[in-house]
Amino acid sequence: MDPGLEGARERRVRTPEGIELCVAELGDAALPTVVLVHGYPDSKEVWSKVARRLSDRFHVVVYDVRGCGRSSAPRPLRGGFTLEKLTQDFLAVAGAVSPGRPVHVVGHDWGSVQGWEFATSSETRGRIASFTSMSGPSLDHFGHWIKKRVSRPTPRRLAQALGQGGRSWYVYMLHTPVLPELAWRGPLARLWPKLLRRAEKVPADGYPTSSLPRDAANGAWLYRDNVRFRLRHPRDDCHAHVPVQVITPTRDVFLSERLYDDVELWAPGLTRRTLDAKHWIPRTRPDQLAVWIADFVEAQESGRAVEGPQAAAPAAANDRGFAARFGGLLVLVTGAGSGIGRATALSFAAAGARIVAVDVDGEQAARTAESAERAGAPRAWAETADVGDQQQMEKLAARVAADHGTVDVLVNNAGIGIAGPFLETSVEDWKRTLDVNLWGVIHGCRLFGRQMAERGQGGHIVNVASDAAYQPTRLLPAYGASKAAVLMLSECLRAELAGRGIGVTAVCPGPVDTGITRTARFVGLDEAGQRRRRERVARLYKLRNYPPEKVARAIMRAVVRNQAVVPVTPEARTARALSRVAPRVLRAIARIEPPL
Repeated sequence: MDPGLEGARERRVRTPEGIELCVAELGDAALPTVVLVHGYPDSKEVWSKVARRLSDRFHVVVYDVRGCGRSSAPRPLRGGFTLEKLTQDFLAVAGAVSPGRPVHVVGHDWGSVQGWEFATSSETRGRIASFTSMSGPSLDHFGHWIKKRVSRPTPRRLAQALGQGGRSWYVYMLHTPVLPELAWRGPLARLWPKLLRRAEKVPADGYPTSSLPRDAANGAWLYRDNVRFRLRHPRDDCHAHVPVQVITPTRDVFLSERLYDDVELWAPGLTRRTLDAKHWIPRTRPDQLAVWIADFVEAQESGRAVEGPQAAAPAAANDRGFAARFGGLLVLVTGAGSGIGRATALSFAAAGARIVAVDVDGEQAARTAESAERAGAPRAWAETADVGDQQQMEKLAARVAADHGTVDVLVNNAGIGIAGPFLETSVEDWKRTLDVNLWGVIHGCRLFGRQMAERGQGGHIVNVASDAAYQPTRLLPAYGASKAAVLMLSECLRAELAGRGIGVTAVCPGPVDTGITRTARFVGLDEAGQRRRRERVARLYKLRNYPPEKVARAIMRAVVRNQAVVPVTPEARTARALSRVAPRVLRAIARIEPPL
């Protein structure tokens, strides 16, 4: 048994057809039951990581589909894997593990294909409470999707159909007689674990199991018994009779995202989630799946609305795509007490993320956390820390990991402003500027980035730099140097962490109306002179009127698109372009002393 299923209670469930299914259970049987259905060429052990993460809150059930793992196979194999027979198997399992209460179904790959059948079949009414689908469409919906694109063709629709046809190359191969069985019982089974590690980044942790050759050879009949007939003759009565959540990996090489464009027609009130991952997410993204599954199941059990993309969101994050992408993720923002940090925390909160608001001012961090929960965050916490202090940051990272888990998105935003000639900037000014603006980013990347890497489930780091990183000026030597270092650090980290599935983005705002201008230090001036200068600069930024909420949305888009460098504001984009095509122009402008 997979190490993740050690200690599970096993039983044999006999179906009306005489098939013996191997069923494993974790958690208290008195809790709501979640049934996890595996796909091809997997066995129930594909779910071990997710099952463990759910077992303290639910009665979790996994079973080997007929012909796989330690379940018996039909004889003959031909005709023994139809969706109708698989539905009877599921009903037998559900009746055995939860005889008086409907179960929540979660399916991946062919487990999802089966789950759609269960969720739309009249036979299962009253036995299912909800369905979570990932990487596996309903064959009936797929058939209607193809018919719509062929019967009413447009260039886009034809391109979508041809694109999915290319992704489905393996389906054609599995329909050939004998050859798939010979391949799986021969060299393919030996190569498969290496292929999963290389192409999907599936960790080498004892999966797949030794039953793979038999599982894959028998499972070929899932395709032969169902695909051609259902695609040619899709049912018209394939509307879901239970709440449905669809989790779509955006880098799935087998299934196009466009395949799910029409799902709302068949599942009203659908909850959508997207995940920056490839196909085998039960092995590569178990933490996030467990959060989404648990939230969806608990919402159905309690009768509350799911905090996800189908609900109305505040204007700061009314894009359904953001809610689908960030719902339930753990997002940590430094400098969250005001300005860009606060706006970013609230925008992620409105998209359904859990928020850790960090600021050197604990009261401001607490206000942001309270506002984040009002904006839509399932939970939000305030933390007080000086990002330039190594010990404080190490304690913060340990505390967050212990209390909330590994951060999914880190936004290193905390920074201070300093302006004035280089020759009048003191060593103390340089140290404080670099401590906050550079070392704060280094500490965040080092501590939280390491946690992401050790978890092995990806993540994203956003470092807030500035257009001063590539736009020289005689007034910002210390500030510009610190932000240029942040930009280059981000570029280097992006290269290093790409192989671990961790994206890194440098965001470079231009003049944005935030509180940094009111607290900036202007060297070479007395207190009265600094106060006048701050007031004048603050008025100029107020006249520019570029709000931090726009930067927050740019940050969210950058995470979704995994962008490397994101200039924000027209001034920042113009300076970025000039730094590449006409750097002499920027150098000439840098010599001008602004009339402040």
